[in-house]
Amino acid sequence: MRVITTENNWKTLSTETVYENAWLELSHRDVINPSGNKGIYGLVKFKNQAIGIIPLDADGNIYLVGQYRYAIDEYSWEIPEGGGALEADPLDAAKRELKEETGLVAGKWTKLGRIHTSNSATNEEGFLFIAEDLTQMDAEPEDTEDLQVRKVTLQEAVDMCMRSEITDSLSVCAILMTARLKGI
Repeated sequence: MRVITTENNWKTLSTETVYENAWLELSHRDVINPSGNKGIYGLVKFKNQAIGIIPLDADGNIYLVGQYRYAIDEYSWEIPEGGGALEADPLDAAKRELKEETGLVAGKWTKLGRIHTSNSATNEEGFLFIAEDLTQMDAEPEDTEDLQVRKVTLQEAVDMCMRSEITDSLSVCAILMTARLKGI
């Protein structure tokens, strides 16, 4: 029987930053892998935490935002989301992102959980919230955001995830976690 260990069994021999900008750093690493063999690893370190919000109204509807995502070359329906400084409180970033993207302000916040968005290639950490007791104000999108806001039932959002119409990892996790909490 193989013994399972939860300790780090990788060794980093060298690290070289290949590319860096205000949002991320890409590094090439020479490593000794868990089998004891030399290898390479590419790592994307994000300079912000990922934030995702489920705006949930009193009737059980949630609000999605749609936008064309350059990185995947596709239109994407997703929950309101964005980034927050690594040292900042994720809830403060969630409040800012919700208002910025939808114009919604919430009177009640619930932390859903913490996720890693793609832990084989990045250290990005995401924080998920439910926002309730919603009040509509004016949205304040950034100049990189050309957003549409769409209200759907929580069940329809779950169905969209199951049909792969919503593929964003923060969105899928938050929608399914919320559905579980709400008994859907």
